[in-house]
Amino acid sequence: MAGAGHRVPDTVVPTMSAAQTSEVPTLLVKIFGKDRPGITAGLFDTLAAFGVDVVDIEQVVTRGRLVLCALITQPSPALEGDLRATVHSWAESVKMQAEILSGHGDNRPRGLGRSLVTVLGSPLTAESTAAIAARIAKVGGNIDRIFRLAKYPVTAVEFAVSGVETEQLRTALMADAGALGVDIAVVAAGLHRRAQRLVVMDVDSTLIQDEVIELFAAHAGCEEQVAEVTAAAMRGELDFEQSLHARVALLKGLDASVVDRVREQVRLTPGARTLIRTLKRLGYQVGVVSGGFTQVTDDLRERLGLDFAQANTLEIVDGRLTGRVVGEIVDRAGKARLLRRFAAEAGVPLAQTVAVGDGANDLDMLNAAGLGVAFNAKPVVREAAHTAVNFPFLDTVLYLLGITREEVEAADTHDEG
Repeated sequence: MAGAGHRVPDTVVPTMSAAQTSEVPTLLVKIFGKDRPGITAGLFDTLAAFGVDVVDIEQVVTRGRLVLCALITQPSPALEGDLRATVHSWAESVKMQAEILSGHGDNRPRGLGRSLVTVLGSPLTAESTAAIAARIAKVGGNIDRIFRLAKYPVTAVEFAVSGVETEQLRTALMADAGALGVDIAVVAAGLHRRAQRLVVMDVDSTLIQDEVIELFAAHAGCEEQVAEVTAAAMRGELDFEQSLHARVALLKGLDASVVDRVREQVRLTPGARTLIRTLKRLGYQVGVVSGGFTQVTDDLRERLGLDFAQANTLEIVDGRLTGRVVGEIVDRAGKARLLRRFAAEAGVPLAQTVAVGDGANDLDMLNAAGLGVAFNAKPVVREAAHTAVNFPFLDTVLYLLGITREEVEAADTHDEG
């Protein structure tokens, strides 16, 4: 290979620390062309012959095309011409192109404020991407890096942004998300992004596609009455606890055997198993809280390997539902309280928790979590949550955590093995 075995004269520039290279002459070596194994090793083997130091490296592969950039200290003037010629010769030998630019120092310092912006689109259009980039620039942010997390079932990309505080950036971008037809999540960058976390989800219309009270009501022949009570609660005429008691009262006398039939009817949301399996493989703890019933959530906990589960409990006496619930009521405030309890038991700071839900009774929980995700929620919930997912696949939540599709597939492969 060109450059291998090249004898370096004693006049080579001595090794420098990163701090010492801040104003010294540097060369930006850019290699681009069809990707294949060995290109990175070959470039640095070639550069090693000239005793240069590596200041920075960036590499990206898109549709099989490689762009590799190496920022290196500049050798002595006597060697620079030889280095340039050798790099170009090596690049030609491996059917790549090379560009070498002279300059001084390292990359410019990044501004204060570090954020990660995750964008989900199906499709992700050039128009929406341009608008997002323009909005970031307008509030003083700089895009330092862009990385694709997934290409299906949605396109998910992550922007690393500096120069603007996270809350200011989130406010600016969330206002545009709906109009652009994308979902956007903005979180602070840092080690906590991939620290062990706790993910807590609502159940009805989030983890599962159904409303459990409606499944019970269908067996009791009181669907219309339950729907009327639900509508009254949505109009603000009843609070959650009142509506819960009113609806459960309609189930009085139902044979307890219906519990098994309801469990069989429950349909998981697409992507739910993948979400939980991947999170567990990556060391996350996962729980659910529900205004529904433990008769269903306990079964889900066992089937899915959940770490935590809490819901209301239907009272059963002599093999029949009494029309009452027993124990602690899980309502809007209760969900937030349980999130805090689960976090304490898991040993996870509240700032490193994620809550996912779709209804107004999830809002306290969503706001208490480090990241609150409104999943296919009503406008009032989407507006109040940190971010929203409007795709019918629950595993898209993974991308908001910076987890790539490749990691998801690796978890699936591990399970199959």
